[in-house]
Amino acid sequence: MAETARFLLDESLLPKAWYNVNADMPVPPSPVLHPGTMEPVTPDFLSVLFPMNIVMQEVTPERWVEIPEPVREIYRLWRPTPMCRALRLEKALGTPAHIYYKNESVSPVGSHKPNTAVPQAFYNKEAGTKALTTETGAGQWGSALAMACSFFGLDLEIFMVKVSYDQKPYRRYIMENFGAQVFASPTDRTQFGRKLRAESPDSPGSLGIAISEAVEVAATSGGAKKYSLGSVLGHVLMHQTVIGLEALLQMEMAGEYPDVVIACAGGGSNFAGFAFPFVHRNLTEGKKTRIVAVEPASCPTLTKGRYTYDYGDTAAMAPIVKMHTLGHTFVPPGIHAGGLRYHGMAPSVSALVAHGDVEARSAQQLETFDAAVQFSKAEGIIPAPESAHAIRAAIDEALRCKETGEKKVIAFNLSGHGHFDMTAYQSYHAGHLQDFEYPDHAVEEAMTHLPKVPGG
Repeated sequence: MAETARFLLDESLLPKAWYNVNADMPVPPSPVLHPGTMEPVTPDFLSVLFPMNIVMQEVTPERWVEIPEPVREIYRLWRPTPMCRALRLEKALGTPAHIYYKNESVSPVGSHKPNTAVPQAFYNKEAGTKALTTETGAGQWGSALAMACSFFGLDLEIFMVKVSYDQKPYRRYIMENFGAQVFASPTDRTQFGRKLRAESPDSPGSLGIAISEAVEVAATSGGAKKYSLGSVLGHVLMHQTVIGLEALLQMEMAGEYPDVVIACAGGGSNFAGFAFPFVHRNLTEGKKTRIVAVEPASCPTLTKGRYTYDYGDTAAMAPIVKMHTLGHTFVPPGIHAGGLRYHGMAPSVSALVAHGDVEARSAQQLETFDAAVQFSKAEGIIPAPESAHAIRAAIDEALRCKETGEKKVIAFNLSGHGHFDMTAYQSYHAGHLQDFEYPDHAVEEAMTHLPKVPGG
């Protein structure tokens, strides 16, 4: 095989359909429950938050869902994205492994998030929606949805986790540039936000809190506003599979197939987007690729959380889903991987981990930034702190190959660049970052607040 660094697809090979993992799940998905009645939710209940065309995507059993041409037309602004072989990183590590990465940082806002933001804005526009509400952690999702809403003429209100609002002002400026309103959560704009601010004036916020505020605004708007989510739910993960579907074609171009597929995991969207098409091959064609999800040790949802029913938000207003969770009362430490601070995990990702189809591991903050700097010095790309978790795991796999002499093929998703995360890098280089291992006793305490689901 020729040692080529970049594998580029022609626009004609842009996927025409998304992949829905529910069609191949080895265990049936657990029902989503109403937060009040504990009964399975109905499409009518979900339609308070989402337009019916998105609700139907959430429940469809179809394996392939056609990508509308107006969405593909916008995708072509940056898709297909490159698949790169990290030849310089391989040389720096002295490993016999071949390392590939899918470069989602080339999107207009620098991450994978527009892959679902664009279709969600499209479907809302098609349904007659005038305005959306949402939350954002590190700001990548907020930036993507702000761009998508500007494309389709929708108003947008964003609740940004306060610690990220302060740490990452330039992401906020991007959102505002596209016309969105951005507020540091918890705010005084919602009943739940005012309650939290009274109880804890210095709260750093959390993704669960921001979700609660965005859901409250949509649910109390009388239908004037709908809610849009950047991760966790099935339709979101499905939209992201354009990443992995392109990667399958690009690995064919490279003449190789991955032994290990790696992505960071917070709510599950970029992980699922890259990994699920490879999971599909494992489940339907007998492939044996190891699938690895990497999360922060300070927010160890998959590695320390319990697989059980929990609320999707802190205020217990969102539907109840079965997932790996640290408890909806979880308030994470102010680590710089802001996009990986959600208390739960996508139900489909959780189910695959519980069934043994996906491995989960955690990484500490310092070793993650070590890997990020090593990657940037070799490949010239400064990765987002979230993406650096996948890089850490890929480097560790490559170093094991160095020890054993195995020539494994390792592929990971570079979910975004870190150009707006330089305060994190500054803190790292100044020696101000610290590792934090989320304590077991805190997880156990949070489990006492789980909803009492019959038979759950």
